[in-house]
Amino acid sequence: MNYIKLLNAAFEKFFFDDRLNPTHISLYMALFQEWNSSRFADEFFVNRRELMRVAKIGSKSTYHRCITDLDSWEYLIYFPSNNPYKGSKIKMSIIGTSDEPDMGRYNPELEQLAERYHPIREPVVNQHRPTNGQAVYPHRPVSGQALVSNINNTKQVNINKQPKGRQAVLDFFIEKSFNVDEGKKFFAHYEANDWKTSDGKTIRDWRALAKNWMDRTELFTEENKPNKNGASQNRDNLKTTKTKDYGQPL
Repeated sequence: MNYIKLLNAAFEKFFFDDRLNPTHISLYMALFQEWNSSRFADEFFVNRRELMRVAKIGSKSTYHRCITDLDSWEYLIYFPSNNPYKGSKIKMSIIGTSDEPDMGRYNPELEQLAERYHPIREPVVNQHRPTNGQAVYPHRPVSGQALVSNINNTKQVNINKQPKGRQAVLDFFIEKSFNVDEGKKFFAHYEANDWKTSDGKTIRDWRALAKNWMDRTELFTEENKPNKNGASQNRDNLKTTKTKDYGQPL
């Protein structure tokens, strides 16, 4: 996968898609970053709590509306999870990219838009020393190399693959103000499963999995709360009198 081609193709589609609003784009970019962190895996699991924080979305209903919109508009395929302890799965769509070189495709609308922010006839001026008398863009990839952040590469080191014992899990749950009893259940469940997911894959980050566990637990608890309106079935809404004397004439 070429990071630059994928991102440029996405931005080009954003420009012509009037259905999108800023929240759709911020959520897509958060998902794109997760996709990049997973080395552009065919499918990957996500944590709603983390995505909402990265995309700066404060409402669960807004998050679900945007991700279902992106699914219906074919930016991705969304596999919601019905398991409170397992995250939803995402399959990102490959937007208008090809392994073949670009043979000079020209789009006048995009060029006019780019020239509005930076005229193509002006050289890029920056503080970096030019090479061979040419202006150098500080983040430009060299020799066609994909622009993948070194920070994301370091995240691939499996330093958080498994916790260092039960107490490390409980300390993490206390630090995040989670229920400690849920921490005990979490450790017992995955310790019994050799720290693998239900589909047999080795867990990459147990802390992210613990957050997803609590996220699903909260959702499960909220959905199974007793209905407060059920009490009205036994309420005397008509305010009738139950101590009538039926011996009196009407």
